[in-house]
Amino acid sequence: MIAPPPLPDLVLEPIVRLALTEDLGRAGDLTTDATILPGTKIEAQIRARKPGRLAGMDAAALALKLVDPSVKLNQSLTDGSTLAPGEVIATLSGEARSILIAERTMLNFLGRLSGIATLTATFVEAVKGSGAEIVCTRKTTPGHRAVEKRAVRCGGGTSHRYGLDDAVLIKDNHIAACGSVAEALKRAHAYAGHLRMIEIEVDTLEQLEEALPHKPHAVLLDNMDTTTLRKAVARIGGACKAEASGGVTLDTVAAIAETGVDYISVGALTHSATNLDVGLDLP
Repeated sequence: MIAPPPLPDLVLEPIVRLALTEDLGRAGDLTTDATILPGTKIEAQIRARKPGRLAGMDAAALALKLVDPSVKLNQSLTDGSTLAPGEVIATLSGEARSILIAERTMLNFLGRLSGIATLTATFVEAVKGSGAEIVCTRKTTPGHRAVEKRAVRCGGGTSHRYGLDDAVLIKDNHIAACGSVAEALKRAHAYAGHLRMIEIEVDTLEQLEEALPHKPHAVLLDNMDTTTLRKAVARIGGACKAEASGGVTLDTVAAIAETGVDYISVGALTHSATNLDVGLDLP
C-alpha cells in the first residue's frame, strides 16, 4: 500500500512537543543525567516485537529531532510497512543522553499508532473483495486526532469526518431537537452550501424513507442487523452512499460488508486499539 505523507510539522510539532514536555517535566531526565557522561556515543535499533503494521515514524523522528537534531536516524521501514517480530524499523546513532531522553516518547508514538494501523489492517483484510471501505470516527484521543487518523490510513482505512467543521452529519439528537428527519435535511441543505457533504443517521427503514426524498449525500444506517441493512441498501438503490455503523467488530464486519454498504465506520480503530510492542535495543 501507499502510505499517506507525513503530517506537516505545523500540525505535528505541538503534539510531539507536548509529549516530550510531559515526560521531561520540570527537571529533565534525572536518570540519564545521573548515569550517562556527556559525549557518550551509542548506536541503537528500534525493533518490532510483534507482527503488525507500522505507523508513527513521522512523530518518532520529530521527537528525536526536537531533543537533538544531531542524532542520526536511519529508517529501515516506512509507515504502512508490514512488520515481523524482531524486524529493524530504524537505527539511531549519536549522543547516548539524547537517544535515552527521546526513547520513551518515540516508542509511545510508534506503539500507539502502529497498534491503530494494525487493527485497521485487520478490519480491511476482513472485508477484502466486498467493495466496502473501513472508516474511522471522531472517537479519538483528545489532542491526537491528526496522528491517529493518519495511522488508520497507514492501515489501509480512511476517515469519516476529521471534525465538526468538514461535513454535516445529522445524528439522532439533532433530529430529536429539530423535530424530524425531513426538517433537519431541509435546514442542512439551506445552510451548508454546494461543497459540503450532508449525511443523516437513521435507525429505521421508516426514517430512511423520510430521508431519501431530501437527497442526502450519504445515509448512516445505525445499529441495523444485516437483514435490515440489505433492505436499506436495496431501497437506497445507489441514490446516495450507504454507511453502516454501530458496534462493529471483527466477528461481524464481513457479514455487514456483504450487505452492499459502501462504508463501515468503526470507532474501535482509535478508541480500542492495543499498542503494538516495539522496543529500542542497544547491542
